[in-house]
Amino acid sequence: MSLPEVLLWRELRRQSEVKFRRQHPIGRYVLDFYCASAKICVEIDGIAHEMGDRARRDAARDEWLGDRGIEVLRIPASDVLKSPSEIVEALMRTCRR
Repeated sequence: MSLPEVLLWRELRRQSEVKFRRQHPIGRYVLDFYCASAKICVEIDGIAHEMGDRARRDAARDEWLGDRGIEVLRIPASDVLKSPSEIVEALMRTCRR
């Protein structure tokens, strides 16, 4: 896992409201984080997601997941590095809705 993913995982494990899995396989993909009860996938996007055909590949992946009822939340790695606890608070609000 990348540093932003490690930081986010540490914060997610501290809260007890919603259960997340990390590196969760589904189909041919591995999701950074997945909340099964809310059917939410959390992807932490670093600079690599802005290069080459990555945007097209990400869109295809998001569509595939969406077709299966899974909402994809893409969070910039820089936001996680700034404040992982704020990201977790936002994720808890999203998962509770």
